Amino acid sequence: MDLFGTAGIRGDVVERVTPELALAVGRAAGRPGEEFVVARDGRETGTALAAAVEAGLESAGADVHRVGQLPTPALAFASQGRRGVMVTASHNPPTDNGIKLFVDGEEYDREAERAVERRVADDPAPVAWDEWGDGGREDVLDTYREAVVEYARRYGAPLDGVHVAVDCGNGMASLATPQVLRALGATVVTLNANVDGHFPGRESKPTPETLTDLRAFVGDADRFAFGIGHDGDADRIVLVDADGEVVHEDTVVAVLAEQYVESSDVGDPVVVTTPNASARIDERVRAAGGRVERVRLGALHEGIAAALADGGRDTEVVFAAEPWKHVHTQFGGWIDGVASAAVLARLVAAADGVDALRADVTERPYRKVSVPCRDDAKTGAMDRLRTAVPDSFPDATVDTEYGVRAELPDGSWVLVRPSGTEPYVRVYAESEDVDALVDDATDVVQSAVSEAER
Repeated sequence: MDLFGTAGIRGDVVERVTPELALAVGRAAGRPGEEFVVARDGRETGTALAAAVEAGLESAGADVHRVGQLPTPALAFASQGRRGVMVTASHNPPTDNGIKLFVDGEEYDREAERAVERRVADDPAPVAWDEWGDGGREDVLDTYREAVVEYARRYGAPLDGVHVAVDCGNGMASLATPQVLRALGATVVTLNANVDGHFPGRESKPTPETLTDLRAFVGDADRFAFGIGHDGDADRIVLVDADGEVVHEDTVVAVLAEQYVESSDVGDPVVVTTPNASARIDERVRAAGGRVERVRLGALHEGIAAALADGGRDTEVVFAAEPWKHVHTQFGGWIDGVASAAVLARLVAAADGVDALRADVTERPYRKVSVPCRDDAKTGAMDRLRTAVPDSFPDATVDTEYGVRAELPDGSWVLVRPSGTEPYVRVYAESEDVDALVDDATDVVQSAVSEAER
């Protein structure tokens, strides 16, 4: 039984993430005497699904603290020292919902998720009637917002006189990001800052296309230093510059990574990111005196644990990120778009603008191509590519742990990896001559796929 994807359980509430499934997951996750906090985002189906999860947990003997509507990072914050369940589908459409599990501020790793899947399949009975857990209410939002404010003050400069536009996307950022930025001294104007599970203002996923209103609003006014866009549960963030242009997600990661390495006093500061992340991150981290480790998409928490296990006494993971999602490890082990908004705002204020903040980041053209490949041929194709890619790019440094990534001496790079959901092998590339690099890599991939499909 495969319930969990790269970000918990997600899907249509009629066909997949039903109250029956939520009850089963709660009962599978719960244990006698354990303590859980349960929250939901603003989706119409969240109340019923959260109630089903809570019933499952309590019937398994766990005690449940209901914390209501929260951003996912606030639920993760509240799960420190205990366990947590977040009912959310993040940036998916309003017809979907989902379930994320946390323990001590971190998402469940694959082993823990597989254990829950096995227990769901086994369909355990409730514990004895007099062993059921208790339920109660708890308020955590104010504590979380105060903690973000205190943390962000370690970096950058005060926001007095700084004007910021925040598009909350009718999601849970409405309850956190504007309030945090105002507490830090900013003048904040909001768009779509009412929680509405229909997402009437725009699609929940923040992209250059869905953030058209925010971009125009910031670009047409002279007073805004920058803009911020969030997804439905506020774990993702998009940064918009004063001209209304979206700042590339890898540039944002590079800026934050460099800051965290520079401010660290450990001997071996490490930044964890994913195989598809730009070499601009490596460049800024190296310039600041740190190093980069990579982990598969959706597994930043696993990458943090692996880097610490493989490192020495002076090793510390100072930051972890994949596109749009950031783990501020000095604050907590979860993805947190609200903390990103606060830290980035103070860094922009210190640099006197987004352009100055990103001035040292080398931004090369980027492309992504999908090469058709039958699912049953992906393994054979990737086996061939582990040899073919290094042969085709002999000057490159090659890593084959998560796909095949070749980094060239000039900072260009190409990544080849199989899609986990569609019949494709993906080619990612970044280079001053990106079209030529993509063409060369695509030729190699097509040859390997042809051989594997014979």
